[in-house]
Amino acid sequence: MPEDNEVLTADEAAALLRVSTKTVLSLARAGSLPGEKVGRAWRFVRSDVLAYVRGALPQAGAEHNE
Repeated sequence: MPEDNEVLTADEAAALLRVSTKTVLSLARAGSLPGEKVGRAWRFVRSDVLAYVRGALPQAGAEHNE
């Protein structure tokens, strides 16, 4: 089983999410998917990508009513 703190490229994150790399980059730029830009490339932590899949991360622009 891969380590949860494994660092993924945008292509690897896209494969894990089953979306295009362009979609992953759009999600990252919007702040919906946590990632870090390293030089010109984006990097993502596997546990953050999996949390996004599970819906555990708040969506950018989503309002929470309490």
